[in-house]
Parts: sequence; structure tokens; C-alpha cells
Amino acid sequence: MKKRFSVIGAWILSVSLLLTACGGGNSTAGGNGGEGGSSGEKPKRIALVMRQNVGTFSAQYIAGVKAEVEKNGGELTVFNADTDLAKMASNLDAAVNQRFDGILIDHGTAEALQQGAEKAVKQNIPLVLFDTDIKLPGVPVVEQDDQKLAELSLEKLAEDTGGKGNIVKIWVAGFAPMEKRQITYEAFLKKYPDIKEIAAFGSATNNTALDTQSQMEAILKKYPNKGDITAVWASWDEFAKGATRAIQQAGRTEIKVYSIDLSDEDLQFIQDPSTSWVATAAVDPGNIGRIQAQTVFQKIKGEQVPDSVKLNPVLVKREDLPTDKKITMGELSQYVSEWGK
Repeated sequence: MKKRFSVIGAWILSVSLLLTACGGGNSTAGGNGGEGGSSGEKPKRIALVMRQNVGTFSAQYIAGVKAEVEKNGGELTVFNADTDLAKMASNLDAAVNQRFDGILIDHGTAEALQQGAEKAVKQNIPLVLFDTDIKLPGVPVVEQDDQKLAELSLEKLAEDTGGKGNIVKIWVAGFAPMEKRQITYEAFLKKYPDIKEIAAFGSATNNTALDTQSQMEAILKKYPNKGDITAVWASWDEFAKGATRAIQQAGRTEIKVYSIDLSDEDLQFIQDPSTSWVATAAVDPGNIGRIQAQTVFQKIKGEQVPDSVKLNPVLVKREDLPTDKKITMGELSQYVSEWGK
């Protein structure tokens, strides 16, 4: 599958904000008279079953899904489980029982969703996964190459610190992409023995950034002196937001933050020279959503698609970004040539 998709402009954000406003409930967005609507066929109903809808990354991911669904004349319903895997399993069962024409799963686990996924396959409902560890023949998985994401961000940290210093890791278990990122992190510590982990924490909640900020404030109090902490590695951008705010409010901006994932909000942090967030490794979340939705429509049409679609991550650094204006992700390719490809 070709991985070159045009970058959709700022209008995505207005759509994403509308969907985000739906909160924890299920939301439905109708088609716009695209390919399916123009042929007079009944619009295809697509279900997006999410583990959680938190932050601007999720909003832009949903907007990408919605844009592609509407392009194909379909209707999108978002099922948000608010981090509750039992609720996510129930939402998947509901989507299957309601006979959606296609189902997308975001950040699920095999333990919680294997049975529901198998039920969808048995009922011939096309299913496409994103960062989910379910493995079923004929069920494509869209992945960000999470080990490469971790490698890019960690190697930048090592470069900037001279391969030594004390770092804080913000990470959480129980998510397929996180487990892959942890493998790279462990190898990184072996590669750079003078980089020491002095603290590690992290939890995925409905207020992840705020909760992370509180936890990071406690770490800063435990290590109050300049030089106690060299850098923070945040395995998710919501972690990075919280850590960055805590560091800035404490006046400890000598501590630099390196992360994974990117959104328009994150870009504002990274461009701001008064913050500590200096680099992140990412794939465009809008592209992820568009590719996943495009894949389910290919499955609906009976086209052959690969079982694995791996997207290439890019390192975005503050030094690559303009200093005279704020930019959006729609403009990022002007400054980071690999972005959006």
C-alpha cells in the first residue's frame, strides 16, 4: 500500500473539536455525499471502537477517520470506552450486533477483544486494527512502528545530553504500543550505561496530562537541585504535556523533555522557547486515521490488503521549526521534509 497521502489543512481541527465535544458517549457523523452517496447506494456505516479519546492527538486521529469515511460516502459512529477495557469489549459487541458495515479498533488488547473480533470475522464484517495486539488472518493492523518511534526520541535525548545524565521515564503498561516502546527503552539503557533512570511513573486516565503534571511536581520536589534530573522521556504526548507544565512552573527548564506523538497543541509547546519540550517522534495522527479508514473501505469492496500496514515515524525537533511564527501540522512538511510521506 502506498503511504503517501496529502496533508489535510486546518479544517480537520474544527471537525475534531466537534467529535471531541461528544465526550464519553457514542457519536455519529453522517456522510457528505461522497463516492458512496453519489451512486445512490445506502451509506456504509463504520464503527470506530476506541479505548479512550484523550487529547488533541486522539481528536486529530478521529478527524482523519471521519474525513476518509465521508470521502467514501459513509457514516461514522465513535464508541469511546473511557479507558475501560470491559466497556470497550461491550462496545465492540454492540458494533457487531448492530451489523456495522466495517469496524475500526483503536488501542485494544487481545485479552479484552479477541472474542469480539472473532465474532466480527465470522459475520464477515471487515475489521481493521490500529495499535492493537489481536492477530487474526485477514484482519489488517495499522501500526506506527513503535520501536522506531522510541529509538528516534531516545537517540535525540542521548545526542543532546552527551550520552550521560539522570532521566525520568513516563510510561504505562497494558497498551500494545507501549510494550513495544519499552523494548527499545531497555536496549537504550544498555547502549548508554552513563544514562541512569532515577524515577519512572505513568498512568492512562481521563485526565492524563493533569495527573502527570501532579506526579512530575512530586518528582521535582524529590530531586530539587539543578543537575539532579537531566531529561524526561515521555512515551506519550499527554505525558509530555503534563511533565512540561510541571517543569515550567517549577522554573526547572534545564530539564529537557523528549517524547512520542504529535498534535497541533504539542507543536505550540515545542515551538515555545520558554518550555522544556524540545523534540518528539511521531506519525501524523490524521494520516493514521485516514489510512485505517481507507483500509476498511478496501476490505468492504473486496480488495486485497496486507495484514500489516506500518507507517514511518519522523523526528520533529525545535531547531527545525520557525521562530518567527506558530505553525500547524498542516504546515509542518515545509520545515520537516519527511512529514506526511
